[in-house]
Amino acid sequence: MQTITTTEALAAFCEAARAHPYVTVDTEFLRERTYYSRLCLVQLAMPGTGEEGAVLVDPIAGGEALSLAPLYDLFRDPSVVKVFHAARQDLEIFAVAEGVIPAPLFDTQVAAMVCGFGDQAGYETLVRKIARASVDKSSRFTDWSRRPLSDAQKSYALADVTHLRQIYEHLAAKLEKTGRSAWVEEELRTLADPETYRTDPAEAWRRLKTRNTAPRFLGILRELARFREEYAQARDVPRSRVYKDDALLELAATKPQSHQDLGRARLLLREARKGEIADGILAAVRAGLDCPQEDLPRLAPETHGKAQANPAIADMLRVLLKARSDQSGVAGRLLASAADLDHLAAGGRDVPALSGWRREVFGEDALRLCRGEIGLVVRGEEVAAVPL
Repeated sequence: MQTITTTEALAAFCEAARAHPYVTVDTEFLRERTYYSRLCLVQLAMPGTGEEGAVLVDPIAGGEALSLAPLYDLFRDPSVVKVFHAARQDLEIFAVAEGVIPAPLFDTQVAAMVCGFGDQAGYETLVRKIARASVDKSSRFTDWSRRPLSDAQKSYALADVTHLRQIYEHLAAKLEKTGRSAWVEEELRTLADPETYRTDPAEAWRRLKTRNTAPRFLGILRELARFREEYAQARDVPRSRVYKDDALLELAATKPQSHQDLGRARLLLREARKGEIADGILAAVRAGLDCPQEDLPRLAPETHGKAQANPAIADMLRVLLKARSDQSGVAGRLLASAADLDHLAAGGRDVPALSGWRREVFGEDALRLCRGEIGLVVRGEEVAAVPL
């Protein structure tokens, strides 16, 4: 097992990788104690068998002797496909650290959902079904920041990129055979978009779940969420270390305007009742209270609560979705979400299921079903759509 700890060794590997059509990539990181993920290990593998052509890149053991610049150059090389499984968190690390997103990109989890492996296309499942192997899970939840790494940790980490080679080759061939490569490329556009990895503190309030939609309440909520996000980012600490979501909602409702008021908060951490956090909370509440009425945030009716869907139509759409998923071999939750179906049943049309390749596989028939142009019948063990 080769472990790279110097820039020169990494540059040599990356130069060798450029001679191949793809390289598989994975990372190990920690985020429990920080806002941003702390990169602990990068695993890379060129085409080959076993541990041939596979390396571990150790930024912790390498310290100042290791720059990841050669890896970022490889990520930018358009001649080499960068293959990940469930790439979202891995890509965020590189996007935040260097502003680079590997391209061209391939995500085997997305590809597997298009190729008939169902909604839960986990890595272990693909290893078992495609590579005919198993993955030792014993090191999954170890502390990847501690050194030295054990042989078990290294073996586990390498398995995340060595089996990935066979999985990628199998899925890429199947996509080419079925003509669905463009479907996966369409799905990967969001992962390849730098905006996916940018957190705007002014928009942080939107991730909170609340039934209170009063504009003034939402204005205070927005300012409290903004302060928490800015504080957590600046100090690289988890949001929950500043104050948790339930405490934020409580503060937006009670509108504390003094340190004495903060002392009566039930859910606020003791550390947040004084100092910079306490001052930030009170300033945020004041900003929310002073915000002009016309600048307060508002939720459109369709963005909170469930749409008033026709239950019968919603149920029929679910049957149609299951049928189209079975017939096409595409995971149902990739074709349409439960919210998409309810929105369609309520008369809405602005849903992902009605655009791109999804419309071809499911969306067009979903519209026809809603218009009463087709019905569903049972033929043997299958459900079929018939014109009316």
